[in-house]
Amino acid sequence: MSLKTVLILLGLALATIFALVCVLLTRERSPRTCQHVPPEQEETEHGQSLVFADLTAEEMSQVVRYLQGHLGVPLVEASRAKPSENCIAWVDVQVPAKAEVLRFLDSGGARPPREALAVLYFGKQPEPNITELVVGPLPRPVYHRDVTVQKYGGKVPYHRRAATGREYAEINALIHRELKKAPRFLTACCESDGTDLVTLTTAPRGFKSGDRVTWFVLFHNVPGTGYYLSPVGLEVLVDHGDLQVSQWQLRKIFYNGRYFASMGDLEQEFVAGALEVVRLKQPQADAVLGSMKPRRPPGPPGPLQFEPQGPRYSVRNNHVTFQDWSFAFGMNPNTGPRLFDIRYRGERIVYELSLQEALALYGSNCPGGMSTRYLDGSFGIGRFAYELVRGLDCPYMATYVDRHYLAETDTPKTNQNSLCIFEHDSALPLRRHFSDSQSFYYGGLRRNALVVRTISTLINYDYIWDFLFHANGALEVRVHATGYISSSFLHGRGTDYGNRVGPHTLGTMHIHHIHYKVDLDVDGQLNSLESQDMEYEFVKDPWSAQNTIERPYLRRKRLEREDEAAFPLNVPLPRYLSFVSPNPNKWGHPRSYRIQVISFAGKHLPTNSSMERSVSWGRYQLAVTRRKEEEPTSTSIYNQNDPWTPTVAFADFINNETITNQDLVAWITVGFLHIPHAEDIPNTVTVGNSVGFFLRPYNYFNEDPSVDSPDSVYFSSEQDAGACGDNPLACLSSAATCAPRLTPFHFGGFLNL
Repeated sequence: MSLKTVLILLGLALATIFALVCVLLTRERSPRTCQHVPPEQEETEHGQSLVFADLTAEEMSQVVRYLQGHLGVPLVEASRAKPSENCIAWVDVQVPAKAEVLRFLDSGGARPPREALAVLYFGKQPEPNITELVVGPLPRPVYHRDVTVQKYGGKVPYHRRAATGREYAEINALIHRELKKAPRFLTACCESDGTDLVTLTTAPRGFKSGDRVTWFVLFHNVPGTGYYLSPVGLEVLVDHGDLQVSQWQLRKIFYNGRYFASMGDLEQEFVAGALEVVRLKQPQADAVLGSMKPRRPPGPPGPLQFEPQGPRYSVRNNHVTFQDWSFAFGMNPNTGPRLFDIRYRGERIVYELSLQEALALYGSNCPGGMSTRYLDGSFGIGRFAYELVRGLDCPYMATYVDRHYLAETDTPKTNQNSLCIFEHDSALPLRRHFSDSQSFYYGGLRRNALVVRTISTLINYDYIWDFLFHANGALEVRVHATGYISSSFLHGRGTDYGNRVGPHTLGTMHIHHIHYKVDLDVDGQLNSLESQDMEYEFVKDPWSAQNTIERPYLRRKRLEREDEAAFPLNVPLPRYLSFVSPNPNKWGHPRSYRIQVISFAGKHLPTNSSMERSVSWGRYQLAVTRRKEEEPTSTSIYNQNDPWTPTVAFADFINNETITNQDLVAWITVGFLHIPHAEDIPNTVTVGNSVGFFLRPYNYFNEDPSVDSPDSVYFSSEQDAGACGDNPLACLSSAATCAPRLTPFHFGGFLNL
């Protein structure tokens, strides 16, 4: 072997060794994968929270099979049922009475029987009606009982039923058949033959009890964009009250400020040259108002929140524990998220916290807009909580939970990953102090909170429902509004009702009012309501009698009756309102929880309105009533289609009963006025569009309970703040040098539509 060959081989060997060393060094510098350390809190719940659990898919199926075999009447699947037929509208869990549940949870009593609530539309009866049946016991039901009269004082008329998908399909077919009667008009106004126009329902449906007459607004449809911003100026009034679909008809046509008896009359006016037409171009996907497609290529990834040692909370079935908190969660298919048995350090603070209703009330100079008062519970706040997008709707590494529902079908459906739970670092201290006087030290605690979130898409709007659990025993509830605005065709004095946001688009003003039920049990079930506020008194200066001083003082008041505890909307609340226990803390003050409302609600519907009683909960920003099993909700989904004779009227709950040392419920309204503007295009943003309330401990403890948090930080000038033993923040440089294990991104939210 020649010397040259030896040198070449030696060089190759050295290069290989060098490369291997580089690889090994690089591999050593690569962060290890984060390891999961289970949360320290003990799980002592032993399945008790299942008393509140939503129905499983199998339980729903068992209820359907039982009803099909034991009612003695033919049942058609709701997705195919005509108005003249019988069907199962929806099924949900029947939560047991509170007294039964507390005997089970607190006193070792028997577990209450597990039951379901089934709602049926009986169209094929001499007197069509809506019937509510309790079915049980699960998982193998053997009985049912009709609770309709018990709950509502009588039968529920059939016209109050929510519109089904089948009903909307029949209406759309009717509208498109009628559109064919005005081909020349449609070509001129919209460059359309009608097949590419889509409809948007309004509600309520008429002006008096028994009506089922609905305005539908027509829009240009551009796939992949929000059609809600492209009205064509055409709206139709459909009478769909008859049980026979063949009898449905268009009662009125509206176009660009004028009303017509039929599409034929509209066509005739156009052909005669007597109709002013606004000629709209067929919108293009790349230029349409509602497009949300990115306009720039992706940039570098933003910050990622992750847990170096895994989540510090646990989720087991419907039960969550996080540090000192525990609670059960669920989802009503109509009214949305609900929490039960919320405890802090083992003590129950809230028995039930549930969303009740979301009202959107519009103004416009078009008939569809001006008559719209959406009560979203009737559409399905929980049902339409779809899959959440990992990394955007919730943190990428959140825990995602599937929810099951049965509505308008005999087969349960699953909205996978439709609720998320995560610990959130707000990047803000919960408390802190830097001492620069007498002694030098720093102490503080990060404002971390556990968040439970779900998002409902209700036609055009998206509501983000949040429940936050803070380290100091405070509970925060908030809602953000986003999604598309609803719009009208701009004509006449349209800007009296909103702002122009497109060539022919009026962003119509509206209010969002949200209602919650909060069944607080502060240091027991028996509570009273106390208000505190400030006044000024003018007193002689004690040390200088010739001078006066304005001294603020505290004014306390016990509110003894329901009428005193019903605070009208847009009237200032007492700055401190608390549920108080008869028991004192160490310092002699009643153990209490304060209700702090954050809201910018618009004006409530005038009380002389024929439909106001159906939303009379909106009269009050806060009302406190005695808890009654027969007053489980502040409204009913049947109020939407008959607001003139409401099935449930919240105003009836307030009858001046005593509220001293009673089991009390707080009913809270939050909301805001939204006047759409150019920056709402394409979407309304969440910034500034958030309202809610806090439940805060007020003398409930003897000190801030967060002082016991293991996350607390303290170091003095005499300590080495960079030492891990003196400052847990100094440990992060080693404890958090790991790479998070990210689940591969997957989204299946379109599969269940």
